[in-house]
Amino acid sequence: MYVVGLTGGIGAGKSEAAKIFANIGVPVVDVDVISRKLTAAGQPLVAKIAEAFGQEYVTSDGAMDRGKIRDRIFSNDADRRLLESILHPAIHTEALRELDSYNHAPYQILAIPLFFESNRYEGIVNRTLLIDCDEDKQISRVANRNGFSEKMVRSIIAAQASRSFRRALANDIIDNNGTLDELEAKILQIHEKFIQACIVSE
Repeated sequence: MYVVGLTGGIGAGKSEAAKIFANIGVPVVDVDVISRKLTAAGQPLVAKIAEAFGQEYVTSDGAMDRGKIRDRIFSNDADRRLLESILHPAIHTEALRELDSYNHAPYQILAIPLFFESNRYEGIVNRTLLIDCDEDKQISRVANRNGFSEKMVRSIIAAQASRSFRRALANDIIDNNGTLDELEAKILQIHEKFIQACIVSE
């Protein structure tokens, strides 16, 4: 199977890009979606999170309290690594299972926010597509979408790889400082490039 790793910093537009790929028929495996599924009410990982961090990080209906855990891990690197040690192996296993179920498609999208921060998926993807935008645009988008303070958004950005680091490593880059329609047009264009890459690799 031919897999394109889709990545980008918070607020850059990775999730919107993933939706556009899905709308044109490209199978999308999104590790954020998998993470939310595995930390929903009644999932085994929630008990492990409660054991590691305390029951106060579980909501009344039994799901991981994403807001509380976010506030904690972005101010404590050791806690962030502990949470990752609980979540990432299970997410990785589920991502591989989903990719295998879509192996009939010409290519697939594997959406991973922290692709360049981790080598967990390097042997799986054939090429990487970075959705990127100016930092001021990231901050305004996340503040409007999530209601986060500028300080919180900047702390999240600081915990991720720098834009220059991502841009140096990515095979393809889409600059997403404009409108959703402009992003869609760029994705439709690069979709044709990926189709051709799949044909050549066969």
